[in-house]
Amino acid sequence: MVNFLKKNIALLWAKKHVRKAEFKTNAEQNQEKLLFSLVNTAKKTLFGREHDFENIRSVKDFQEKVPISDYEDLKPYIERVKRGQANILWTDVPEYFAKTSGTTSGSKYIPISKEGMPFQVKGAQSALFHYIAKKNNADFVNGKMIFLQGSPELEEVFGIKTGRLSGIVAHHIPKYLQKNRLPSWETNIIEDWETKVDKIVEETEKENMTLISGIPPWLIMYFEKLVEKHGKKIKFIFPNLQLIVTGGVNYEPYRDKMEELLGGNVDIIQTFPASEGFFAFQDDYTKEGLLLLTDHGIFYEFVPLEEYGKPDARRLTLSEIELNKDYALILTTNSGLWAYSIGDVVRFIDKNPHRILVSGRTKHFTSAFGEHVIAFEVEEAMKATVEKYPAQITEFHLAPQVNPEDGLPYHEWFIEFEKEPENLQLFRNELDNQLRKRNTYYDDLISGNILQKLQITYLKKNAFQEYAKSQGKLGGQNKIPRLANDRKIADLLKINKL
Repeated sequence: MVNFLKKNIALLWAKKHVRKAEFKTNAEQNQEKLLFSLVNTAKKTLFGREHDFENIRSVKDFQEKVPISDYEDLKPYIERVKRGQANILWTDVPEYFAKTSGTTSGSKYIPISKEGMPFQVKGAQSALFHYIAKKNNADFVNGKMIFLQGSPELEEVFGIKTGRLSGIVAHHIPKYLQKNRLPSWETNIIEDWETKVDKIVEETEKENMTLISGIPPWLIMYFEKLVEKHGKKIKFIFPNLQLIVTGGVNYEPYRDKMEELLGGNVDIIQTFPASEGFFAFQDDYTKEGLLLLTDHGIFYEFVPLEEYGKPDARRLTLSEIELNKDYALILTTNSGLWAYSIGDVVRFIDKNPHRILVSGRTKHFTSAFGEHVIAFEVEEAMKATVEKYPAQITEFHLAPQVNPEDGLPYHEWFIEFEKEPENLQLFRNELDNQLRKRNTYYDDLISGNILQKLQITYLKKNAFQEYAKSQGKLGGQNKIPRLANDRKIADLLKINKL
């Protein structure tokens, strides 16, 4: 009886929530109103005074007075906030700092205000409510749920609670889900990822798991340990598993491997969360694309990727974007980030409502020869190749080889196969052709004999896990870049070649 009530209450809440989701139809107008609200709230902050917020009357005014920034630009303000100073970027000190690892800045401290934190939770909640309403099914609320995440233990920086985003969010799981949630606190705070996953396996293997959440590489690691231990596919171990929620990276390159481990039908929701905000989630499970959340305290701007980093780069609003073009994502948030370049590249595939694909990172590309290949292109090329020449890919990385011992330069693909294609040469040729179809600059370089066809370096099993472990980036929200413009990762991966 209790389970019946819980399920039906979830159905009622979900349908009510979806009916009230007005942002789908009036996003463009509301985005502009949101910007003025953010500017008005922060006009007396140090940042607001220095950037003349008092005289901002239009989006154009805002763009003229507030340049695009990255973490290094905002770091002097954040350092003052870290010392406990209020009214710097936002009206109060943050409720939290989400601590992330940066390449040039060391650790980054991303502020999350008391106004911003609820939207982190609401984004995930909205994703689940849309799923329940669409499927008319809330069975999973009666089972156990697991969130593969960073440690929820938080430190304090001048009184501001600080930790990984996933650990922070763990403190805001709604009470009605707490009894169903795994793993235990003791397991969740384990820092060593391999030890942690082993303990999670112990705690979950005999439970009625119905929802599992995490980024794809670490879900695969968890599932592989379960399959190895029990000699059965996941759907036989967890017969009531209904839903997997993923985020952090594009799910598509991992789909075949996940389906093989699962051994049965499980629904997938893809999401787009980050320390800076919860941006989008999948609301149509029949096709790719994530619904952009335009009423969650974030004003979005979009810089055409080919113009990104240039002094005269256009900053487009939601009403100005075009479909099927790549844009660098720029954020202004209710946590005090102003025209902040998050480093992600998105592509709109629909305007009614606004749906996006995450097509890459501004810093993750291969362009040693001017080709500017991005993640979306290599992932789509790999997907099309695997469809023609079946194989299972665990992970891959692309790096340029500028000075080969023999012949022309080339793109070197480091691939860890779970199952190799029957004909590796045909697979290689098809992969090269598929990338040429998607990137005309790369095609020109091959046609003009500037580059030779790509080369594939085959890696041993667990090569990417070993690399991540060697860099202290195993587990949690850590991700290995699919593309590089140098050979730093490539040279370390080569240690594990076959």
